[in-house]
Amino acid sequence: MALSNTSTHYGGVTKTFHWLTALLILTLIPLGIYANWLPYETSEQLAQKAWMFSLHKTLGVTVFFVALARILWALSQPKPTLLHPDRKLESLAAETVHWLLYGSLLLVPLSGWVHHAATDGFAPIWWPLGQNLPFVPKSESLASTAAGLHIVFERVLAASVILHIAGALKHHIIDKDATLLRMLPGRPAVLAPLTPHHVAVPLVSALVIWGGALGIGSTLGLYEKHTVDVAAAELEAVQSDWIVQEGEMAITVKQLGSDVTGSFADWTAAITFDENVTEGPAGTVDVTISIGSLTLGSVTGQAMGADFFNAETFPTATYTADLIRRAGGYTADGTLTIKDQSVPVSFPFDLQIADGVATVRAETSLDRRNYSIGNSQTDEASLGFSVGVTITLTATQGDIASPDS
Repeated sequence: MALSNTSTHYGGVTKTFHWLTALLILTLIPLGIYANWLPYETSEQLAQKAWMFSLHKTLGVTVFFVALARILWALSQPKPTLLHPDRKLESLAAETVHWLLYGSLLLVPLSGWVHHAATDGFAPIWWPLGQNLPFVPKSESLASTAAGLHIVFERVLAASVILHIAGALKHHIIDKDATLLRMLPGRPAVLAPLTPHHVAVPLVSALVIWGGALGIGSTLGLYEKHTVDVAAAELEAVQSDWIVQEGEMAITVKQLGSDVTGSFADWTAAITFDENVTEGPAGTVDVTISIGSLTLGSVTGQAMGADFFNAETFPTATYTADLIRRAGGYTADGTLTIKDQSVPVSFPFDLQIADGVATVRAETSLDRRNYSIGNSQTDEASLGFSVGVTITLTATQGDIASPDS
């Protein structure tokens, strides 16, 4: 069998690309549906779901490079002539579907890859070149847009595959011509005029279909930022000697060996502090956190669930502490309450005050089990027990502090 195409037949390389791509696509689509369907209530279920998603993502990246190689090969080869050039509408439809297939084979895996790179998540791609993409920042809004595009392009791909298969079967069973046979081993007899393929009209038709699909996706809100059903608690302004001007309260969890970092968008801090104290109690802090304001990559929804923060029942967490100055620096010694579980917690923190502006950075680690968070996740390899907490803020002396945002 010849490797290259001719004006009437497909070569061995083209046939190999065709059937390899078909195998990958017909595996990936049901695999993605199955992975989405799987529960993740226990460590074992989470590990299975992550494994399936990793397989899906890895095969998706494989499809991208196979499709890219296939397209580059097709550009270097003659395309066998149409068998029925007189059937103009049928030929237009067939060539439009081919454009949709080629484009979707790149757009579907690429949009999924961008989503993966833009968010912190739990299912890595199995390859040694890292999980990020050049020029793709960590961004929840970008991840949401890419996820929506992935859905839209996948639907276009699925419809194109169905139409492509239906067309091939129609040619083979009803027309009884060599359309399908040309993609199988061997060289069937082909009697057809050497008619050039049309490019402009089928390509424009494919672009119109993609545009329509994108419009439908926008109407359905597929590109909007992911939201959680639990509403974030609205926090009232608090009286404070020091007003937080800006700050971040971040947490980092380790899921299946990978760090997932997120932050709470809304929290308040009522702070009293005497910078002239050289040793001993120097003030107090009373923090209220809106649990529903947490974003935690692709696992935000899971974090809000009953087995984790249970944000619907426990919409806020609190931390009340004394600020102690010691020879080695400052410590906040107090009690952290999450889900009605109150545990003593000490936060060592660095403090710098210049021109009336206080800059604070505090770090510590918590054991999630102390707060009944993720009780079903008993395997630390699935979800780490330790949760890193980092707080950074700047504050100025004042009377009222509004909720941080």
